[in-house]
Amino acid sequence: MRRVGRLRAWLARASLWKRLAFLLLPCLLVLTTIELWMTRHDALEAANSAYDRSLLGALKSIDANISIASGGLAVELPYTMFEFFELTASGQVFFRVSTSDGLVELGSADLPAPPSPLTLGRPEFYDAIYFGEAVRLAAYQRVLDGSVKDAAERQNVLIQVGESTRSRQEFTSRFVRRAAVRDIAVLLLLIGCTAVALAAAFHPLVRLAREVQARRPDDLTRIGDEALPADLEPLVAAVNQHMNRTRDLIAQQRQFLDDASHQLRTHLTTLQMQVDYAKREEDPEGVRSTLEAIGVEISRVTRSTQQLLALGRSDTASLELTEFTFEDLLRGVAVEHLPMARAKQLDLGIDPAAPSQPAVGDASLLREALSNLVANAIAYTPPHGAVTLHGSGDETVWRVVVEDTGPGMTLEERSTLGQRFQRGKQAAGRGTGLGIAIARSIAQRHAGGLDLCERESPEQGLRAVIWWPKPSQRPQ
Repeated sequence: MRRVGRLRAWLARASLWKRLAFLLLPCLLVLTTIELWMTRHDALEAANSAYDRSLLGALKSIDANISIASGGLAVELPYTMFEFFELTASGQVFFRVSTSDGLVELGSADLPAPPSPLTLGRPEFYDAIYFGEAVRLAAYQRVLDGSVKDAAERQNVLIQVGESTRSRQEFTSRFVRRAAVRDIAVLLLLIGCTAVALAAAFHPLVRLAREVQARRPDDLTRIGDEALPADLEPLVAAVNQHMNRTRDLIAQQRQFLDDASHQLRTHLTTLQMQVDYAKREEDPEGVRSTLEAIGVEISRVTRSTQQLLALGRSDTASLELTEFTFEDLLRGVAVEHLPMARAKQLDLGIDPAAPSQPAVGDASLLREALSNLVANAIAYTPPHGAVTLHGSGDETVWRVVVEDTGPGMTLEERSTLGQRFQRGKQAAGRGTGLGIAIARSIAQRHAGGLDLCERESPEQGLRAVIWWPKPSQRPQ
């Protein structure tokens, strides 16, 4: 198992060349081995067929020279054919002629018998060992005198011819060796052609890699897909899509830095002007009033800085999904903003019908999002109004809701709010335009969203809903 794991790890890190070599070479070797085995098998069949025809010719020649005209069995052996047969067989030739009654026995009487009973009139070929040497034999049995009608009185004659298999084995070995040399040459040629073909096939990929490596770090223009194989087009399209997203992200970050620097610069300029004014002011009451204005401006810049940091964290921080209850989340945010609500004489409350089942999400980020929505609701709701926090869930999503009795928003404002540093008409110089953007960013990090709509009750106001799907419904 460890070796298999190491092999898989090596394949996972190996280049495409090594992977293809690892997969193709064993296949080529297996195919070559199979082809050699089939060649040897075919060579044996061809050799046996050729040499068996010679055996059959010798057997028929002996049979043709058997005569019973003299009243007994006479056999005229074809010695000339035997000599030629021994030359072609490259070894000794054996023969045997015998009758079924055992009275006539010519040749090698101890030749191995056929492994199974013979059928009259049909030659049989078989292999055997004779004096420690492998031999190939042909056996033929027929009726000696067909004029005898009584089957019990009929005599059969058995003819056997054998030869050493050394010559056919040598022929087969030579044939297989030549085939092996040929197949190895073909295998090497295939490997070379495969390497050339792979080099040609990978050339567009190598060219694409060099083109990307030669680019400047800030060059995010699309990669040209002209003259590329169809298999590379999805990869190039995915890289281009990724570069488009990266380019948009960089542009968004640059815009964020520009807006953030402008926002902080405005606060710092205002503070510097107030400090300069306080230095020139001689009236203690005027100095005190200026210091109060400086304190207010410091609170604003502190709030802006906190929101900027929260926005940056909502964009980049990794989600830490944990279980939490809506009651803990809503109560924590309400207690945090209770002094601000009391200062404006607002009724800040929690809907007691929050579900008891725990929700799953990044509680810290969701609390930041909800805190920004509550701060906005308190800031824009007139005195003696109400801000209510809800929590709910169904089979697919969870929701946290902030409702207020403030002036609300127009449809146009609700469609544009959520963009960074975008403020509504009711802002009147208050806020930085980041609260709703932070809430929307955190909701999107949870694969959800932020909905702004009118309250469902007759009272005027805004209903802000942060929703995110349950893990079973979240897109993979």
